[in-house]
Amino acid sequence: MIKESFRKYLEEAIGSENALVAFSAFDAPASVSVRANPFKSGRIPEGRKVAWSEHGRILPERPQFTLDPHFHGGAYYVQDSSSMFVGHVFRTLAARMSLPQDRPVRVLDLCAAPGGKTTDLAASLRTMFGDRFLLVSNEVMKQRVGVLADNVALWGDPNVLVTSDDPRAFSSLTGFFDIIVADVPCSGEGMFRKDEEAQNQWSEDNVALCESRQRRIIADVWSSLACGGLFIYSTCTFNRYENDGNVAWVAEELGAEPLLKEDVAGGYEGVIKTGLGYSLVPGFVEGEGQYCSALVKTGDCAYVESRQRQGRAARPAPLPKGLERLLDREVSFRQKGDMVTAVPSSLAQLVGILEQSLHVVAAGCAVGTVKGNVLVPDADLALSLMLDRTAFPSVEVDRNTALSYLHRDAITLPEGTERGYVLICHEELPLGFVKNLGNRCNSLHPQSRRIRMDIR
Repeated sequence: MIKESFRKYLEEAIGSENALVAFSAFDAPASVSVRANPFKSGRIPEGRKVAWSEHGRILPERPQFTLDPHFHGGAYYVQDSSSMFVGHVFRTLAARMSLPQDRPVRVLDLCAAPGGKTTDLAASLRTMFGDRFLLVSNEVMKQRVGVLADNVALWGDPNVLVTSDDPRAFSSLTGFFDIIVADVPCSGEGMFRKDEEAQNQWSEDNVALCESRQRRIIADVWSSLACGGLFIYSTCTFNRYENDGNVAWVAEELGAEPLLKEDVAGGYEGVIKTGLGYSLVPGFVEGEGQYCSALVKTGDCAYVESRQRQGRAARPAPLPKGLERLLDREVSFRQKGDMVTAVPSSLAQLVGILEQSLHVVAAGCAVGTVKGNVLVPDADLALSLMLDRTAFPSVEVDRNTALSYLHRDAITLPEGTERGYVLICHEELPLGFVKNLGNRCNSLHPQSRRIRMDIR
């Protein structure tokens, strides 16, 4: 049952006739879509192309993703097709910017969990700039940041840094980021078809609370955006208070110029142009809903050289010999306790700077654990784009064996497989490591990521 107050808010935002179409769609089943990782091999479920995402597919029905090894290997991410529109706006506007050529492009995904937009941004940045970017993926909620870090590890891009900080922590990084993407917490109208309770919990008071919280979040992070920097604002809601209203507030109070007053990143069937952005609403698109707008920072652009900019990359620690051969690019190794991580050398100094201000959860790639003078490879190394595929012997396994491995069942490798650490692959997609002892294998697949359902 649609609340009358929500009906009024939606009619204000997209018009009475459009609202009627949307109301009829809220009782329909939720859609399902995926987006391929263009930098990994592997298959994705078949479906129709998402108009605004080259790698997005809308599926005819929801498959059992848990029983697909390609899902566990990071070959694709399950993401709402409406949410992919933010990536489209990002690519369109970033391509028009005059970005620095002498250093990595710096991007912040401010409210990033569970990782859909982060993985989309990472793929877009790698396509546009190669290795010349740093993407900071932040999630303030401690119970959600672990999921974000796991999804970033599965995606495998070493140029993503995962942090867990309140937006105000970024205020000291004056002018640090070239682009900030803020998919802010909202009243969740885009969840109406996925969550039966979402409609019951919706209220005008909650909209007002979200509107205020969103402004606080933006104001707290605003100083970290460079002069002339791009700010992409999105929600999964439809009302004008949390959407166009907040974009207008940013322009007037913080100093920015809205970029989407005219149709510069749309033209797609079903996408509704609002005054300052775009609204994707069920009934018009197959996704669950999204609002997206963008601004360029003007206002007070005084540049402040903060002391954090004098940070240095962490001093390399003494490590087991031969680690360089495990990776396909120049890296800076770091050791904390017995854990060794690697950050691309081009980003090491930037990571050192950020570690002075932020709580860094994950950076680069977890390479492995040192035991004595031997390195036990980490599961994340198998999934990383930095892995040198010739560094370990590898074994190609069928689907049933792959699922057994992911379930942490005992598996048997072909006779003659080298002893020691072996990379397990399915259809050329790395899934993880085992230690082959000859008559049996010890699995290195993390307990936290194991398939818990029945795989038979």
